[in-house]
Parts: sequence; structure tokens; C-alpha cells
Amino acid sequence: MENSLHKYLQFIEVSVKEIAFPTKPVSLYQPMTYILDLGGKRVRPILTLIACEVFGTEFQRAKNASLAIELFHNFSLIHDDIMDNAPLRRGKPTVHQKWNQNIAILSGDGMLIEAYKLLHNYSPEISHSLAAVFNKTASEVCEGQQLDMDFETLNQVFITDYLEMIRLKTAVLLGCSLQMGAIVGGASKENQDDVYAFGMNLGIAFQLQDDILDLYADQAKFGKQVGGDILSNKKTYLLLKAFEDANSDQKEMLSQMISEKNPDQKIKLAKTIFAELNIREKAESKMNEYYELALKNLAHLKVDSSHKKPLQDLAEFLMSRQN
Repeated sequence: MENSLHKYLQFIEVSVKEIAFPTKPVSLYQPMTYILDLGGKRVRPILTLIACEVFGTEFQRAKNASLAIELFHNFSLIHDDIMDNAPLRRGKPTVHQKWNQNIAILSGDGMLIEAYKLLHNYSPEISHSLAAVFNKTASEVCEGQQLDMDFETLNQVFITDYLEMIRLKTAVLLGCSLQMGAIVGGASKENQDDVYAFGMNLGIAFQLQDDILDLYADQAKFGKQVGGDILSNKKTYLLLKAFEDANSDQKEMLSQMISEKNPDQKIKLAKTIFAELNIREKAESKMNEYYELALKNLAHLKVDSSHKKPLQDLAEFLMSRQN
């Protein structure tokens, strides 16, 4: 990560370690500490800290808002992993694998409650504004997750439907992270809207990149099972674009790939068909389209250009990641 972002990462890592969950019952609170200790890039809380500072307020003032975002994000990961039956998270066993599904559900719920508690550490006016954005985003993330699950049983999903799903499931939380930091930082409504749009468009680009990495990343760096989306027949941008662009013979091959039971053969078939259709390149083009929109939102932000540098650095870092 760029040097200009180190201070935010260091601050959030220390702050996460300082979260004091109760000690009992152990089986409720230990999983919360476990998933937080798995680390990750802490992108969302870092966005909150940066946005606060962008608008002339010390980033430390956004500590509680940034931790609320990180707790909410990890709550959603615990529950998503259950729904996806995912074995790994950041290269380690998922919470439901290490403990059990019931413990994972309850620990996730507990993290959500702890997130809400943190929002009360501001003045009533700021707390009210933060809660309004947070509540809206929490509902949208649930809507996005439900759409994602609905797609599993639908015979036809359009790319526009998919883009709306990832906007809700992933992108709005990045927008929320930035807007909450902007609220603490005293930003105008116009600047709040622009920084939210920057986060949302960056979030869509981020998820499209994740779709690409899921199939093409180096397993040693990825931290999750490479090809997991293909193995679960997940309707990602890559698969939907392949069906959209395929001729009749290629559609038949895609159908065979979906019904293939051998994992290695299934992934090999997907890569073969996608290569014929230039799907990776098309997905990267769509990803870059949203990234450029995010940069336009950032350019429109009415603050000194030097204050925008950390946001620019983080965006560049995210778009160059390999895991």
C-alpha cells in the first residue's frame, strides 16, 4: 500500500485490537475476535478515516465510525460464508467451519449490535446522521445478498441485474464508509454525495475485479479457493457475459461446464470457453469503466486537490491488487 496510507492502516489495526468484547460466553465473543484478527486490507474503515481528514478534521475523530464499519463488514462476511458454505476466509477456516453454524450466526449478530453501539459515541446530531446512512446501507446490503441468492435459482439473469446486485451487496458499503467519514469531518451535503458516489463506483469496480481474480488469481496469494464461483455455478459478470456473447455451440459448452462434476475439469472448461470469448478482457473493460466514473466523482469533490491524494492512492492500490 502507498506510504501515504500507512498511518490510517496502522491506526485502524491498533484500534481494532483495542476493541474490548466481553469475555463470557467465550463461544459468542471469541469468534468475533477471531475474524477481526484475520486481518484483511481494512479498506472500508480506512476510507472512513481518509474522508474525515479530507474535509479538514483530524482522522482520529472518525475512529468509532470506522470501527462500526469494520464490525458491520465482518458481520456480513460471517453470514455470507455460511450461505456460501465457504471453507476459507483470508486463508484460514471460516467461523462456521472452526466452530459451528449456530455460533457463527449468533456471533455475527453480536458484531452488528456492537457496531451500532459505536455510533452513539458522537454528538446527537452527528450520531443521527451517521445512523441514517448506516441504516440505509445495512438494508441495501441485505437486499443485495438476497438478490445474489435469488440468482442461484433463476434461469436467466441479465448483466444489468447483476450490476445492481453488486451495487447493493458490495458497493454501497464503500460509499457509506466514505460518507460517514465525511459526516464526522463536517462535509457539505454536496461533498457527501460526491464522496459517496466515488465509493459506490469504486465498489462496483472492486467487485468486478474480485470476479476476475476468483478465476485467474494465484491461489497462494488469493486466500480463498480459486475458481470457487465457477464450482458453485455463481452467476458472476464473467459467466453472464459469456452466455450473452456465446454462439449456439459455445452455449452448449457452457451448459456442459455448468453440469460438470469434476472440479479441475470444470475450471479448465470455463477458462477455455472464456478465452475463446475474450471474457477476461471484457470484464476488465467494464471494471475500468466504473473506475473511471469513480475518478470523475473524485475530481468533482470541492476540496483542495492535495487533500484528495489518499483517496487517489487507495483507489490505485485497490485496482492493482492481486488477491
